[in-house]
Amino acid sequence: MSGLVVGVGAGRGVSVDEVCALVEETLRGAGLALTAVRALATVEARAAEPGIVGAAARLGLPLVAYPPGVLASVPVPHPSGLVRARTGTPSVAEAAALAWANGGELLVPKRKSPPPARVTCAVARVTGTAMEGRTTAASGRGGTAEVGSSTDPKQPLCTDSSVANVAHLRGC
Repeated sequence: MSGLVVGVGAGRGVSVDEVCALVEETLRGAGLALTAVRALATVEARAAEPGIVGAAARLGLPLVAYPPGVLASVPVPHPSGLVRARTGTPSVAEAAALAWANGGELLVPKRKSPPPARVTCAVARVTGTAMEGRTTAASGRGGTAEVGSSTDPKQPLCTDSSVANVAHLRGC
């Protein structure tokens, strides 16, 4: 069994439309189906950003957030000093996708929305044992998102479009 995860980075105040447009365009351009995506992933500092939360809800996907230290430990092909200065990690989109993929493959490296680029996204494939325990993360489609919390710094914070599913998604 395999699935996809889309890592998303964004500036404050980004719109739902801009996030959704980039995610959909990126998937379409790579010949990948939205139905194969299991989650959107980002950095903790953006887990409550209305544009990202709203995009996850519109796309019917749970939102997963990682601490900057976890993302900073993920090797990525396109690190950025500017992103590091703003977020504490040299990558958000690629690192978040790869963190959730847990050893999976980066299929689409970081893409930026049109100028003024306020959103980035990247797509990773999750296969085999990395998918175990994560397949239910896509089960709550539609509604509003809630930010969860984790006591393990290597575990993501999980959100879902259904408050009832937040506890169910711990550890994604």
